[in-house]
Amino acid sequence: MFDAIGALGVLLSLFGIAVVTMLVVGAVKATRAVAAKVERTEAQARRAVENVTLKARTFTKPGPQGELAAVRLSLRSALTGTREVLERGLPTDGQLADSLALLTRLDAHAAELDGELRMLEREPEPSRVAAKLPELRERAERITHSAESLRWAAQDRMHRFAEDELSRLSEECESEAGALRHWDSAAPSGAGAAGSGTAGAAGISGTAGAAGAARAGLASGAGRVSAEELLGLGLGRFAERLRKPSPGSSAG
Repeated sequence: MFDAIGALGVLLSLFGIAVVTMLVVGAVKATRAVAAKVERTEAQARRAVENVTLKARTFTKPGPQGELAAVRLSLRSALTGTREVLERGLPTDGQLADSLALLTRLDAHAAELDGELRMLEREPEPSRVAAKLPELRERAERITHSAESLRWAAQDRMHRFAEDELSRLSEECESEAGALRHWDSAAPSGAGAAGSGTAGAAGISGTAGAAGAARAGLASGAGRVSAEELLGLGLGRFAERLRKPSPGSSAG
């Protein structure tokens, strides 16, 4: 009995440890998820503030400093816009995952270039800024063009898929509409049957009219047959019957 109580106590202890472990793991995961979400939110807010600052510099600081701000702003805008398009289309088109991978590599080059541009903004010597600016602008234009090419291709692909889907849907709707109007296809056959019935009735009435006309002609005396002819016709038929052998005689 004491052994059973001890085993039960051990099981309860193990169950309690497992529950505590699960609670700790769940709390750690929840904390990490909240921290990651807060970090993403802070990064987005910081980036938005930096974009607003860069846009203000393009108007308030003429010369190399304003050009540097414009290059940084165009670079960020191109990469952000492309990422939004690719991530929006990824759930319905898995092939965009490759494009996202390429964009991630472009982001790495863009981050490196943005750091160089930021350092050049703090350069006190204007001549050095003017000397380095063309090279950095050319690199930024290459990255921007690559990102825009991915974005435009993804947009064209989404538009093409939407057009194809709409065409198939229109065909299905037209087919369903034709099936719903099934009486339209049955109407011509019914009309043909009615026409044939009318023609048949007309033929019957024409035959009856001809027979009536013949009887009317006989009644009126047109084409009247003489009594001698009728007598000769009757005698001829009686002679033919006499010539035919009867069934009893042929059997004998």
